[in-house]
Amino acid sequence: MADFKLSAQLVGHSADVRHVRFPSPDLVLSAARDCTVRAWRRTASSPPAFEPAVTTQGSEFYNSLAYLPPSSDYPDGLVVSGGTDTIIDVRRANSTPEDNAERLLIGHARNVCALAVVPGGRHIVSGSWDKTARIWSLAKWDTEAVLAGHDEAVWDVLPLDETTIVTASADKNIRIYNLQTTVAGQVEPRSTVYTSDVVRALCQVPTGHPSGADFASASNDGVIRLWKLTGQQVGELRGHESFIYSLAALPSGELVSSGEDRTVRVWRGFDCVQTITHPAISVWTVSVCAANGDIVTGASDGVVRIFSRSPERLAGPDILAHFDESVRSSSIPQQQVGGVNKEKLPGPDFLKNKSGTKEGQVQMIKEEDGSVTAHQWSMGQQQWINVGTVVDAVGSSGRKVEYGGQSYDYVFDVAIEEGQPSLKLPYNLSENPYTRAQKFIDDNELSQNFLDQVAQFIVSNTQGATIGQGPDEPGVPDTSEDVLARKARSLPQRDYLDITAAKYEPIFKKILNINSGLVAAGRKDYSLNPPAQESLAAVRRRLEANQPVVDEGSVNLIVMMCTRWDYADRLAPLDLLRCVATSPALAKFRSSDLSGSVQAAVSAALDDIPAGGQPNENCAMMAARVIANLFKSTDGRRLLAQPSEALRAVAFIDRVLGIGGSPAIGPFNRNLLIALTTVMINFAVLASREPGSVSANVQVRLLTALARILQKQTEGEVVFRALVAAGTLITVIGKTTPEARSLSSPIAVCKGKVPDPRVKEVADECLSLLS
Repeated sequence: MADFKLSAQLVGHSADVRHVRFPSPDLVLSAARDCTVRAWRRTASSPPAFEPAVTTQGSEFYNSLAYLPPSSDYPDGLVVSGGTDTIIDVRRANSTPEDNAERLLIGHARNVCALAVVPGGRHIVSGSWDKTARIWSLAKWDTEAVLAGHDEAVWDVLPLDETTIVTASADKNIRIYNLQTTVAGQVEPRSTVYTSDVVRALCQVPTGHPSGADFASASNDGVIRLWKLTGQQVGELRGHESFIYSLAALPSGELVSSGEDRTVRVWRGFDCVQTITHPAISVWTVSVCAANGDIVTGASDGVVRIFSRSPERLAGPDILAHFDESVRSSSIPQQQVGGVNKEKLPGPDFLKNKSGTKEGQVQMIKEEDGSVTAHQWSMGQQQWINVGTVVDAVGSSGRKVEYGGQSYDYVFDVAIEEGQPSLKLPYNLSENPYTRAQKFIDDNELSQNFLDQVAQFIVSNTQGATIGQGPDEPGVPDTSEDVLARKARSLPQRDYLDITAAKYEPIFKKILNINSGLVAAGRKDYSLNPPAQESLAAVRRRLEANQPVVDEGSVNLIVMMCTRWDYADRLAPLDLLRCVATSPALAKFRSSDLSGSVQAAVSAALDDIPAGGQPNENCAMMAARVIANLFKSTDGRRLLAQPSEALRAVAFIDRVLGIGGSPAIGPFNRNLLIALTTVMINFAVLASREPGSVSANVQVRLLTALARILQKQTEGEVVFRALVAAGTLITVIGKTTPEARSLSSPIAVCKGKVPDPRVKEVADECLSLLS
């Protein structure tokens, strides 16, 4: 299949083009930060030419678009646009700014950043920074349902059919809604897919894709993930080097994506088959024309570009040459490509004598004049393509920047909100990125949810520099990942880890909603009466005050919800159970049919699954978190030192990993695997700190499970934790035992396939223990 090549460049916008639509070969729509929406109509076919017309002119940014196809009432179709003024504008495609809109849809409280037409053409769906999505009836031109449940902005919406809506959010979750469950204008998610990073974009995966996926998501970590509607991840597409902003599906069955790394990438199956670099900082959006398979992009340079595989629809030679030259002459900040040692770079002859090994591979070249250029390998053209000149970043050149009366190595401009001025983020290389990120959040009164994103922004934009990672610097969040990053460089691990961060409002709201349904159904045996609801409120007050839960009756109540409610309703109670697991009261729990809290957690996750159903991976994740958090109290450690409870926990680990014959549960679910490896670390710490507390049988089974993880997983944090657990157990069981020796190969393998520096460091330490 031929490569895409430039078909047309549509110049007219004066600021970033944030969204494009390509409803027919004769019409392109674009929304931009110049406060306009434009319709581009084709006036010539070969080479293609388009005539622009401004359809909408506002006073704030436009960020999202949808298109309703022609009908008897609207023969030219309707353009639907939204942006920072929170109002959804619906108008005829041939409108001018002087014309009145057909409808103005009012309901969102913040920037409308996503719009889509629901199959069937009777509704549209919108996503907003107000943390909701809305279903709008085209018959009533009003909100028909609000899709609640997200804790941060809803970045994208994907209607799969007339009743199934998928949403993507800055809270790192994907939620799936069934519109048939609307109650009083509200829809609760039927399921939630937990991911490892902010989810920016969604698209439906074409039937016949080798993954068998139903939809794809794209995240800030530069990874496209392929999902079944059950929440099972069935594949990953890796190639982008920064945030991915947009996804779309081609009629050919391929996927196409665009992002912050200046590229559009075309994916066939699991492989990137073409990379199209733009002469811009960001490619915000990509859309597909279903009729002819052409694609259109919108970028930070304000240009709309169309690309085609058809020779008849390619741009003229002069335009093609101009585009290639504009890519070659663009500047690439050095921090975008990491540390560059000019003295060790090859010269121009490299490009003549060496071929690339994969699509999109980048090679730096030291030119004869001493400059550094970046070249990208094209598999289709079988040649290196010059994609720009690398220029020094301020921090890497040794020049200081003045800000607020102080000198800094870097002062970044960070755009947090659409339509608002960028915020200044000063940073010195001697600082811990989390310390600076926390100060940035405090100074600007931002949500704490931005912490990881800001810290990672600092890390990624100061690559190659030495960053302070001192363990005693104030303000560093003491999360379990940070504790590991600072302390696990020297085995054995000595600290127990927990996973306790929680947002109590949605947990308790969900439990009370489920309870209302039980009351309405007359199920008084398992519903919560007023005294029970008051006990639940008391639990919440203690958790919010950082106090342990001490009431035995409250613990019994939570366990009852986890083990007696319908399987589909257990996730929220399990989430609450893991929040109270650090309290000694849960470790002391016993009942006539449950031996203790470990069995309660495992039973909640694995028992009473409806016939033909599968274990819920998120319930399994919560159960693992319960077990991990039990280690935080003396009573919990005493419980898990009992052989029967330890074996019960290890049997649960085996079941999740598929050891013993059953299929694995969530084999690539990052959150589940992190919870599982945290349990294994805590068992290893217990064995190390209290010799004889963990039986040899349990240690051997843990090593077997860890070997399975090291052989099969590639996600950095999962492998890192597995290595910490393995290394700590090696110090306990002894390097000469067969079980310890058997880890040599899995450890060496994971060291080679996971690029995370922490993984390589702790893997080397494990191997040195075995030498």
